[in-house]
Amino acid sequence: MKKYLALGLLAVCIMLQLLGCSSNDYRKATEEQNGIDFVEMGIVPEDMENTETDETDEAVEGAADDNLEQKKELREAASTESEDTLAEAEKNTTDEETEKNWEVPAMEVENYVYGTLDTATQQVYHELLEAILAHKEKVEVSTVDLDILENAYEAIFADHGGLFWVSGYAYTQYSLGGKLVSMEVSPQYTMELQERESIQKQIDAVAAEFLAGISVTDTDYDKAKYVFETLIRNVEYDTFAENNQNIISVFLNRSTVCQGYACATQYLLEKTGIQSAIVKGNANGGAHGWNLIRLDGKYYYMDTTWGNSRYKDADSGMDKYVNYSYLALSAKELRKTHRIDVGFALPECNSMEHNYFVREGLYFREWQPEKIGSMLSEIWDNGGGEVALKFSIPSMCEMVIDYFVKEQHVADYCETITTIYYLYDEEQNVVIFQI
Repeated sequence: MKKYLALGLLAVCIMLQLLGCSSNDYRKATEEQNGIDFVEMGIVPEDMENTETDETDEAVEGAADDNLEQKKELREAASTESEDTLAEAEKNTTDEETEKNWEVPAMEVENYVYGTLDTATQQVYHELLEAILAHKEKVEVSTVDLDILENAYEAIFADHGGLFWVSGYAYTQYSLGGKLVSMEVSPQYTMELQERESIQKQIDAVAAEFLAGISVTDTDYDKAKYVFETLIRNVEYDTFAENNQNIISVFLNRSTVCQGYACATQYLLEKTGIQSAIVKGNANGGAHGWNLIRLDGKYYYMDTTWGNSRYKDADSGMDKYVNYSYLALSAKELRKTHRIDVGFALPECNSMEHNYFVREGLYFREWQPEKIGSMLSEIWDNGGGEVALKFSIPSMCEMVIDYFVKEQHVADYCETITTIYYLYDEEQNVVIFQI
């Protein structure tokens, strides 16, 4: 009669999260395998659990308890040794070494999504992030709840756009007597640590180049606008871009999709001291990603992908330009075109104070043809370009198009002009002129 240890490997699961700008590019794949025999661990699948008499069951359960206790003691000893080793290493660490990219950052409210989590999920967030930054193969987390694990993982990748070497995670759950007792998580890495370090140095060099125009005296709005403009002007939208789910595509390849734009936006804004998180959902008929940002204590949305005119208006005949309609949006404006789908709470975004059009004097509540004409004239005299104007009501958009384009009053302000392009964004009540 065979007797089997009642310690079961309950499940192994691999989680992958990809986000492009179409439903085909956004998916979460899960794979569960029951009955996997990890012989080297002395674990037998639970479907082979012994079902003899009560006396035998008690003996088996007792053996399982002893075995589990031994494993626990070994883990605790290893953990204590690791902590002692780490403490000793920290004493001897130079200033340069403490700046390594995988050092665990202190958790602060500045990580927006982390601040929305409950205590248990925050703890798993800590454990998993530490493992990812240290490039650990696996980590035992302080929960057996898959929802907590998934929420922690989502929060980490919403708060940290720079984790380009991770593509998902696998988890292994352990049971004793039919009860879950522990869970290990294995981050799925796309490269070895040495390659990661090399790529990180290249990314840092380009990021420093991108941020060279930032000044310590710049306001939060100035910094956000600068990052928005810099990414759009230096990076193309390309659904075929390599590594388009992470910041490698942005900083090294200069072409990406919405996920790359959102990750790079968060990554750069964090370097300037601006709180930002990656938000996922749907827009334009497919899966999409953009950012939540905090400017002077108030929250807004920013969609760098839609800020690239090539994304929506590739066939318009206009030269590439920065579409400011999607810089510092309110929730009301965003909901006209985007649908949010995240597992964490989002703040109210009802301020217009740092909306681009309000800040730049380009928001019109009444009909002012002379002021608009003067703007067009200044652009024309300076060699041409584009200007975006936002109006409080749709009828005013139609008035400006009729007056300056159809009735050709643009010629009253721009001598010798022969061609004018315009786009009308009906959702945002914005008219863009290019002359």
